[in-house]
Amino acid sequence: MSTLALLHTSAVHVPVFDALRDEDHPGLELRHLVYEELLGRARESGPAAVAAATRDVIARAREEGVTAVLCTCSSIGAVAEAAGAELGVPVLRSDRPMAAAAVAHGPDIVVLATVESTVGPTTELIREEAAAAGREISVRTVVADRAWPHFEKGDLEGYYRVVAEELEAIVEGDVIVLAQGSMAPAAQYVASSVPVLSSPRLGLAAAASLV
Repeated sequence: MSTLALLHTSAVHVPVFDALRDEDHPGLELRHLVYEELLGRARESGPAAVAAATRDVIARAREEGVTAVLCTCSSIGAVAEAAGAELGVPVLRSDRPMAAAAVAHGPDIVVLATVESTVGPTTELIREEAAAAGREISVRTVVADRAWPHFEKGDLEGYYRVVAEELEAIVEGDVIVLAQGSMAPAAQYVASSVPVLSSPRLGLAAAASLV
């Protein structure tokens, strides 16, 4: 049976993706790999600092028979995809389909993040997808850093509330991109005047097609 491994840097993603699997892809076998330390090191020293460790995780997943890997952490998504290419394992970062969808929405893209470490990788990814589509875009970034302490304490309701407040304050742009998968539920808390995209559902759908 084909198995999709999900590489997470927080355990909060596990029930989210299980629920999406049950809704959209019943029967898809998921294997959750949770390595919280990868995000901590990436935030401190940059994604390149965890490239070797990420490669080791993917190599072990291949040895254990997984068919493909979905990386749900935007901060380490690029190094995960690079490791997959090196190892010959299909690896997709979950925010890539979201980035492609954002480019299709229009040229004025706003990236909302709650940690600084994800701003660069997300912006680079959107520009990469824009270049592939032959589109000119502009990217504006907003960092809701007051939200992250709530997440670290396990106060998800507080986390979503702050992200929703930041969403409500963004009134210009063609589309808003939620840079981290953990932010996705916040969109339910506010009726944003600008379309909002998040990565979990789009990413899982694309990864499911790989297996």
